[in-house]
Amino acid sequence: MSRKEKAVISVSAVLALMVNLAPIAGAMHIMEGYLPALHSVGWSVLALPFLIAGVISIRKHLRKSRRVLILLAMSGAFIFVVSSLKIPSVTGSCSHMTGTGLAAILFGVPATSVLGVIVLLFQALLLAHGGLTTLGANTISMAVVGPLLTWLLYKLGTKLKVNKMATVFVAATLGDLLTYCVTSVQLAIAYPSVSGGVLASAAKFLGVFAPTQLPLAIVEGILTVLVVMGMESFASSELADVSYLEVQQ
Repeated sequence: MSRKEKAVISVSAVLALMVNLAPIAGAMHIMEGYLPALHSVGWSVLALPFLIAGVISIRKHLRKSRRVLILLAMSGAFIFVVSSLKIPSVTGSCSHMTGTGLAAILFGVPATSVLGVIVLLFQALLLAHGGLTTLGANTISMAVVGPLLTWLLYKLGTKLKVNKMATVFVAATLGDLLTYCVTSVQLAIAYPSVSGGVLASAAKFLGVFAPTQLPLAIVEGILTVLVVMGMESFASSELADVSYLEVQQ
């Protein structure tokens, strides 16, 4: 068995163990039935173009090289695992990492939206985490807007020739934080404060998530750096197929 094969088996075993240890609990994402029907439909419609573009993007990658499936699978597993590991927040809800930064760096926002919605769907059905009626809203926050910031920061960092791993860390960390900023705005739009309206309500939701989400975002940045470093060591040919290594030159 080659060194690369051993590494893949080891990573798969760790991911499987982490999934089985993940607590099954109601948590943030936005839970089932929490948004008004009109909001649920509106966020779903907004997410649809990204998902269509994502399917097209993934098909292009796979036509170029079937080995990209390995990176897609690992990126999707990373999202599922880290976003299933939750810690209590101050209101009885929970906070968690998103894991979408890795996919955004490797594949861009459209493909990440597809991986994200698949993960969200499985979590809603299997872990009671999120919900079907809030799937569109959770997709926008976790699988579109957050990854968009990650992708923009990553591209900017590489263009300015900033240290590669520092760029990955900052991009993944801030992408995670933006996800919760968007979630707070979504909740505030649905439930504006009686005194102060949407802005006041958004500030309250941000205050709820900040104490737990700030350290989690930093942890996600570190984990993303470690995974990228591992991929560079054991999956360099696959990374070349998605032009990751070309960007770094």
